[in-house]
Amino acid sequence: MTQLPIFLLIVGAVILLFIFLYFIPIGIWFSALVSGVRISLMQLFLMRFRKVPPGVITRAMIEAHKAGLGFVKRDELEAHFLAGGHVENVVHALVSADKANIELTFKMATAIDLAGRDVLEAVRMSVNPKVINTPPVSAVAKDGIQLICKARVTVRANIKQLVGGAGEETVLARVGEGIVSSIGSSQSHKTVLENPDYISKVVLDKGLDAGTAFEILSIDIADIDIGKNIGAYLQMDQAEADKNIAQAKAEERRAMAVAVEQEMKAKAQEARAKVIEAEAQVPLAISEAFRNGNLGIMDYMKYQNINADTNMRDSIAGDKPKKKE
Repeated sequence: MTQLPIFLLIVGAVILLFIFLYFIPIGIWFSALVSGVRISLMQLFLMRFRKVPPGVITRAMIEAHKAGLGFVKRDELEAHFLAGGHVENVVHALVSADKANIELTFKMATAIDLAGRDVLEAVRMSVNPKVINTPPVSAVAKDGIQLICKARVTVRANIKQLVGGAGEETVLARVGEGIVSSIGSSQSHKTVLENPDYISKVVLDKGLDAGTAFEILSIDIADIDIGKNIGAYLQMDQAEADKNIAQAKAEERRAMAVAVEQEMKAKAQEARAKVIEAEAQVPLAISEAFRNGNLGIMDYMKYQNINADTNMRDSIAGDKPKKKE
């Protein structure tokens, strides 16, 4: 029975010791002390209440101290951590930049980190440039031949423009635009094939890295392939369009001619109707002349004889004889 309280006392003492060491990290303080970094136990204790991990801040200060970066302060590291930054990454970048003789201040490094960019990767890219392969870019020379070009763009990070500077997508877009412009201004595709470095010179002279987070070191044409004869396709399409226009105009003229013909036929039918109507009035006129005494029987007989002679001539000529009145 007496062993149980002793066991509980030991467990309680271990828990209290763990809690004490958690809030007062003597091990971290001792590591800083032997590394030459001055930081009090009270500050390490207060870091727990500020929700700042003492180990992260202390390791960053030790690394900066060993690298000779005396401008790195504890308060600034804590402020950067509370702002959501990556303290260890920033210190790594500062050390790397100092060893590579790259001008990088603590304020600039933290700004780059808080902007969402990897500041350590940017420093590494400044030392070891990166090669970006462009997707196939299609362009057409003045002779109508399509060329498909691929390029390799060698860039390095521009530390001063990492905050607010455009990324790789903008660089690739500008390089593609420059390739299209240089090929499009060439008189012949053969000129481009003979001197592919002409494209690189024209593109580099445009200053495509302005306003970006990178500095373009070189643009190398990796491959150029011949595509379609765009000029021939355009001429064929134009000829087809001209043919369709000509056919449409011919159809319009034919329709107008048909309309005019139909109108003439209608007028002819109208004229024949008037003639038939006038011929129908002849017997009435003869009857009226008989009644008024203006026409005698001999005159009527002469009219009949003339009509018979006319029908006979029409019969001989092959025409259908007219009906006697």
